[in-house]
Amino acid sequence: MSLKETVISLFLIAGTFFILSGTIGVLRFPDVYSRLHAATKSATLGVSGVLIATFLYFLFDMGIFSGKLILGIIFVLLTAPVGGHMISRAAYRSGVPLWEKTAYNQLEEKEKKDGQL
Repeated sequence: MSLKETVISLFLIAGTFFILSGTIGVLRFPDVYSRLHAATKSATLGVSGVLIATFLYFLFDMGIFSGKLILGIIFVLLTAPVGGHMISRAAYRSGVPLWEKTAYNQLEEKEKKDGQL
């Protein structure tokens, strides 16, 4: 196995690991906020790992530079965390409760301080 194949395989394995662990997190975590965190991390890191491996495969084995894959990687890295943040913010503002064992609610303190609550 060459170095190129090893690097591509490592990116594929890492991407698959993050997608699998994110799926387990969505099933196991107690509230919507921690589930959303797991889903966002798996989307960002997992999909990016698979896309990077695909980009490297096309670049090294096929000799094709795929700008579309680069744009896809950048798009996922920029939009998945922002989308996750906006969904969790909307859930919080619509009154979705936190897990009962949540010890500290930083957003509640900020809103009380700013007079929004």
